[in-house]
Amino acid sequence: MDALVETDARDRARWLAARARRLAARALRVNGLFLCLVLVPTALAVLYFGFLAHDVYVADSQFVVRTVQRQLPTGLGSLLQGSGLTQGSSDVYSVQSFLASRDALQVLEQRYHLKRSFGSPRIDAVARFNPLGWDDSFENLLRYYQKFIINTDLDSTSSILTLTVRAFSAEEAHAINEDLLKMSEDFVNQLNERARQDLVRFATADVDTAQKQERTAVAALSRYRNDHSLYDPGKQSDLQLQEVGALQAELINTRKQLADVRALARDNPQIPALESRARVLTSAIGSEMAKVAGDRSSLSSKVPQYEGITLDRDFAAKYLEVALDSLQQARANAMSQQLYIERIAQPNQPDVAIEPKALRNVAATLLLSLIVWALTSLLVAAVREHAD
Repeated sequence: MDALVETDARDRARWLAARARRLAARALRVNGLFLCLVLVPTALAVLYFGFLAHDVYVADSQFVVRTVQRQLPTGLGSLLQGSGLTQGSSDVYSVQSFLASRDALQVLEQRYHLKRSFGSPRIDAVARFNPLGWDDSFENLLRYYQKFIINTDLDSTSSILTLTVRAFSAEEAHAINEDLLKMSEDFVNQLNERARQDLVRFATADVDTAQKQERTAVAALSRYRNDHSLYDPGKQSDLQLQEVGALQAELINTRKQLADVRALARDNPQIPALESRARVLTSAIGSEMAKVAGDRSSLSSKVPQYEGITLDRDFAAKYLEVALDSLQQARANAMSQQLYIERIAQPNQPDVAIEPKALRNVAATLLLSLIVWALTSLLVAAVREHAD
């Protein structure tokens, strides 16, 4: 009986020892996961953000893109409305794209040698440009510039664009931000000039065409007057008809006198003179009427051609007047679409480095590590229980 009790005691002791070894192995595995997934990442974060990370200075500025608004009110509205500045929200996107563009980076690289200043060995390998020295291309610099150096944030409600520049010195951050603002202003001026040229170019071409047509019409009219030795067939016909009317009146008087003399005395010596005068007047009237109408050399035959030439001249003059009005309106429209960059906050020169935010980054690393460790522990426990 004593031997049986002793055997049960030994079996129970062996079972408890095996259970303890399994618990110890599991604890070691859990502590190993905690060490690898929590302690090591957190320690690395503390080491990097606390001792290795280079100070980063941040310079901010704010501006808005505006355009001149010219209204054309009528009635009572003319007393209440006028010209002013309105936000050009659709144009701020082009400025935002320019700030992160290759053109802007090329100018900054020429002025500040970004590859050298941001790729200095004094900067930690995580933050500096081309840390391994494998890719010194402009394309890699552009990616680094868009990812680390510059950031633009557009407020869709107010259309205010915030420009943020990061650098490893306060002076460089401020200078780059200021230069980017100046380049944006130059870019907007180029847009204004291009829009003005596009709007005015077609109107100017119409004015040039109208001027050529008017010169051609005036030259044709002058050439016609010189070739036919007349100024205005219509006006000259009126003068000829007035003279014919005077001759006809004189002819009527002469014929009346001739009739009166014949009634008094058929042998009156004035009769031949009056008859001769009547014949001369009749011939003169026929000759003057022939100048006005009747053959190809008459003034009436020249009127249609003359009227056609004067009509071309008047049309060319009217076309030139309309073209000049269109040019003036195009210039006014071009001025009404002028863009302006209005600075709201000037670029600041930081006095302290605000990045990297060490405490926040370490806390974020610790929290993320704990979440990963917890999920991994649950997964491992589930697998062990399923295996047991």
